[in-house]
Amino acid sequence: MKKYDHSKIEKKWQRQWQKEKVYKTEDSSKKEKFYILDMFPYPSGEGLHVGHPKGYIATDIVSRMKRMQGANVLHPMGFDAFGLPAENYALKTKTNPAVAVAKNVARYKKQLEILGFDYDWSREINTTDPKYYKWTQWIFSLP
Repeated sequence: MKKYDHSKIEKKWQRQWQKEKVYKTEDSSKKEKFYILDMFPYPSGEGLHVGHPKGYIATDIVSRMKRMQGANVLHPMGFDAFGLPAENYALKTKTNPAVAVAKNVARYKKQLEILGFDYDWSREINTTDPKYYKWTQWIFSLP
């Protein structure tokens, strides 16, 4: 009997999902709209810890269920990289904060992709992106 090689099978299907954009949310759809959001991880460590996927499993299940029920699901992911956890990690590792954040975000994203969660990566958010934080600055400037 041939040994089951899960890593080969997983990579095959993950490439297929990516190619077909299975988790991309349609901008204009007549389907019921459903939005689900996870807390963004702080890219302040060498990689994800067990608590990250533990929390993301429930939203992944709900998201997939809503897709199977015919909904147009928006399930984005992002990284809360603009704060003390990321800064403290950079100081601890004696790394430029921008370099540390970029490296950790790439690692976290790869780990999340390997786990196979159904995120729409075309809508990825990074709080260090000026297109993101200009709006938080704008909110606090309102009278």
